[in-house]
Amino acid sequence: MSDQHLAFMIGLLGSIHCVGMCGPLAFAIPSLKTGWGYLIVNKLLYQAGRIISYCLLGVLIGLAGRQIWLAGVQQGVSILSGLLILGAAASRLFRFSFGKSDSIWIKPFNKALGYALKHKANHLIIGIINGFLPCGFVYLALAGALNTATVSSAVSYMFWYGLGTLPLMFIAGISAGFTSRIFRQQLNKVVPYFMVCLGLWFILRGLELNIPYLSPAPAGTAECR
Repeated sequence: MSDQHLAFMIGLLGSIHCVGMCGPLAFAIPSLKTGWGYLIVNKLLYQAGRIISYCLLGVLIGLAGRQIWLAGVQQGVSILSGLLILGAAASRLFRFSFGKSDSIWIKPFNKALGYALKHKANHLIIGIINGFLPCGFVYLALAGALNTATVSSAVSYMFWYGLGTLPLMFIAGISAGFTSRIFRQQLNKVVPYFMVCLGLWFILRGLELNIPYLSPAPAGTAECR
């Protein structure tokens, strides 16, 4: 599986969670004009805003990732990312929390969103603000982008992650209530198992066990025969 495919799958499965967390916000953003045409354009602008934010985060994480690659410690970072993902999965499976520190970071974004909504900012601006909200699945995507070799590949990774979140979030935006709370809860039960698989994959990739597609051999090994 390529990095782009992986990022898209993280976004697609993560959007199940996003509909529950960010969906109400998408429903609440008013359209200044009525009609299906305006509704669709506005919701697409909102989604585009989120993807722009993810790409900007990709630039920042790509710069950090490039330094990691230059330092030659990307294997250790991959293993550490995998362990953190497994820890996040365990917290969801066994229902324990690492604390409520996220609330400290969310408050400024809530204020910015409240200000934007009060002053009737367009959907693109609100989407950009929403894209920077702290989110577990964005963290997962950033962990994957951190393990890429260049800034452009990190941006590409985050773009495909955002594209993966688009279908379900867009449908939720134009069809408020298209899924019941119980249905979303059932789908969310699958997410931690996907996180386990993703965490194990990061660890295997960092271990460089020469397993095709899962754990590539260290660079240069293939030539030494």
